[in-house]
Amino acid sequence: KNGVHMSFSASFVGAATTIALTAFSAHAETLPVPTGPVLLTISGALNNETADGVVTLDLDILKSLDTQLFRTSTIWLENEIEFTGVKLRDVLDYAGATGENFTAVARNDYTVKIPKDGMKADGPIIAYLMDGAEMSPRGKGPLWIVYPYDQNANYRTKV
Repeated sequence: KNGVHMSFSASFVGAATTIALTAFSAHAETLPVPTGPVLLTISGALNNETADGVVTLDLDILKSLDTQLFRTSTIWLENEIEFTGVKLRDVLDYAGATGENFTAVARNDYTVKIPKDGMKADGPIIAYLMDGAEMSPRGKGPLWIVYPYDQNANYRTKV
């Protein structure tokens, strides 16, 4: 099976995560190397790389991608929150991910499988701001994978 593995350097519902793909492309495009702390590492079936067959991203690289924001409530927070980040689909496109299976792994080894249908246009974002502020590791940051729960009832089911 082809898969993608994401690792985040944060806690999860947001955690530092690794996205892993299970096959490697023979000829990868070289992407810019992060100059700040690496927040996200993507490995597996990739057409691109920053080095050593993986794609690493820092906050500046994430912010250079198409920014998305939405307000939603979550089961982890009391109030509706505004999340700012990039679509998970766009991050996987940036990495040239070709896998069919997506697994996100937090720094604390919390793992979640993300179904391919989760890559829809209205799907999850990798959020780096919560109500306009960066998230600290103590606050389950610096990244969260967040679905627009309030906008789509299909995302309100527990897996």
